[in-house]
Amino acid sequence: MAKTVLNIIVTFLILLILQVTVFSHICLFNVAVPFVFLYAILRLPMSLAPSWVMIIGFFSGLFIDIFTDTPGMNALASTILSALRRPVLKMYVNRDDDITSDAPSAKSLGGFTYAKYAFTLILAYCLVLFIIEASSFTGFSLTMMRIVFSTILSFALVLGIDSITGERQNDKKTPSL
Repeated sequence: MAKTVLNIIVTFLILLILQVTVFSHICLFNVAVPFVFLYAILRLPMSLAPSWVMIIGFFSGLFIDIFTDTPGMNALASTILSALRRPVLKMYVNRDDDITSDAPSAKSLGGFTYAKYAFTLILAYCLVLFIIEASSFTGFSLTMMRIVFSTILSFALVLGIDSITGERQNDKKTPSL
């Protein structure tokens, strides 16, 4: 249990620092911004109380807001993403028996189910963030492009991170001599 908690904390810290120092300064074609820190929120254990998930989501978004000069926008979007995690997972997974691990991943949910889960939550995050940022309908087409392309870019990065850092406990096999 302590190893799991330490693993979650280290993952959060690494992704938050990478988001602030590297990924927040990337804007492809002036529309696509990658949000890799969302992976840490998506991977929080489902057994964690929803209130704790929302607190963690709020403070991770607040951390991003402090260092990127976005007053509360990431905190709100991250809190909404945290609140939607469980209902979105229940929407795609009919029974709790279908989940093989407490933390959602491509390995525990199956690749397609995890992809739907991650895409839906990243889309919700981008919708909230960019609609708040625009705060008007004057640049509607640019806002929609930012939502779509940031969602796609963040989704691809989250799937890539999951494939690299996914659960490897079951992959360890004893070497045969």
